[in-house]
Amino acid sequence: MAGIAALAATYILSQFYRTFLAVLTPTLSLEIGATKSDLSLASGLWFVAFALMQFVVGVALDRFGPKRTVSFLLAIFAAGGAFVFALASAPWMIVLAMVMIGIGCSPVLMGSFYIFAKTFPPARFAVLASWIVAIGMLGNVAGSSPMANAAEYFGWRNVMWGLGIITLVASIVLYLAIRDPETGEGDAADDGGFSGYLQLVKIRALWLIFPMMLINYVAAAGIRGLWAGPYLADVYTADALQIGTVTLYMALAMVAGSFLYGPLDMVFRTRKWVVVAGNLICGAACAWLALNTQASIFAVTVAFIVIGISGSSFALMMAHGRAFFPLHLTGRGVTLMNFFGIGGVGLMQVVTGQIVASSTDPATPAAAYSNLFGFYALTIAGALLIYLFSRDMKPEIAKPAG
Repeated sequence: MAGIAALAATYILSQFYRTFLAVLTPTLSLEIGATKSDLSLASGLWFVAFALMQFVVGVALDRFGPKRTVSFLLAIFAAGGAFVFALASAPWMIVLAMVMIGIGCSPVLMGSFYIFAKTFPPARFAVLASWIVAIGMLGNVAGSSPMANAAEYFGWRNVMWGLGIITLVASIVLYLAIRDPETGEGDAADDGGFSGYLQLVKIRALWLIFPMMLINYVAAAGIRGLWAGPYLADVYTADALQIGTVTLYMALAMVAGSFLYGPLDMVFRTRKWVVVAGNLICGAACAWLALNTQASIFAVTVAFIVIGISGSSFALMMAHGRAFFPLHLTGRGVTLMNFFGIGGVGLMQVVTGQIVASSTDPATPAAAYSNLFGFYALTIAGALLIYLFSRDMKPEIAKPAG
């Protein structure tokens, strides 16, 4: 339990690192000349690096266990990346730092999921996964107005030095606290290599789940982690503290959403239809933002809160896919799902950066963001259309029969 508690606390750091950039937009633009495109690239590459590392992390979890996998990557890359960020004097250094941090954070949540899948009954996976995501979302909270206030009071460089030290200490605590699960039946016959991913992609039930996994977290993560800041600054002339306040509300909504999604599969005896309902609401909120470019900042904040709650189906999607994995491929299975979930966010950060940049008109700044929110709504609708044909799996079933 000490290891799980340490992983949950460290996941707060991981969530913080993927979202704090939004509130530093005005400061980084002024001090080192970072443009919105630079920050979009940095944020997107964080997710791309994180996603690509899932293949390495999956093999490492199945072969070496979470103890060494999580603690080593966190110490070398996440702490190191925070230190590079603190030293940044040009936009490319911010990009490099975010890539390093993405690599370092890549095994934290998956280490937790690996322990859950190997240690607890399958019916408890969705609740445990959702709740550790919810705890981690406190990093979203810390990355909003608290980060804005800390950066203003201490200076963003000093804050990043402090975060690097905290991350390094966290890696040491993880190494001391985590106990690797015992080797299970079937593990001895597994080569523990990348070929396990080929076995997973041959499972046809996953084919209709992957597109929804790719898209389900895109709007909530993209808006909270990147676009809330520029949108509020450009359209509502909000300052860093106002942006921090609005993103704080959205962050709290994402915490609540993760907690709420957790037990719903047991309540309704379905995972698929809970995901469908939640993402319909999320898509509708994005569409509303796209169509209401003159809405008040209060109404926009409410829409962000709705997206934060309804767009937090990540862990439940993970549980849906987990139900189809062979036990000996647990590490590679959860990381493959996470590759789609986080990779989708990274890809869309870059794509949405181009959408906003190509349609920006200083005379009508809201138009570019209308295109942004409309794009989110359409991608959610497309993924849902495919997901409707997926095979449901009741929460008490460990894996499909036959």
